[in-house]
Amino acid sequence: MRPRSAVVAVVLLATTVGDAAAQEPEARDAALGQWITEGGLSRVEVYGCGDALCGRIVWLEEPLETDGTPKVDDENEDEALRARPLMGLEIIAGFEPDGRPGRWRNGTIYNPEDGKTYRCMMRLADDGTLIVRGYVLLPILGRSQTWTRHRD
Repeated sequence: MRPRSAVVAVVLLATTVGDAAAQEPEARDAALGQWITEGGLSRVEVYGCGDALCGRIVWLEEPLETDGTPKVDDENEDEALRARPLMGLEIIAGFEPDGRPGRWRNGTIYNPEDGKTYRCMMRLADDGTLIVRGYVLLPILGRSQTWTRHRD
């Protein structure tokens, strides 16, 4: 390769990498906000946590027990965490872009109904919903939920 061609190639590569880095926040921002979980029983706020995406419960259809006390994480496998309130509980963490717009991988999702944490991936569907897939070992061994963006 001639020296001039090498310089042009380096400039083009740097421009491409720069464009990808500039687009990354936009792609990440597409998932930010509040999402109504499948079935409508809760709402999760997705927010940036460092370079990743995380999410916490910000609304529950039934936030209180029958005795009027706030619902807690009573199914958690760790007994020391069973008194945590469900409201405000971080249930998704560590999602990073997978290189394709509107897709995230390497995250985890905590299911308060069974007290377990699962590996997880997310993607924005064409209709604007968020497909959240929790799984064990491989994505094929999992279950997806469709979350709908909450509009105030």
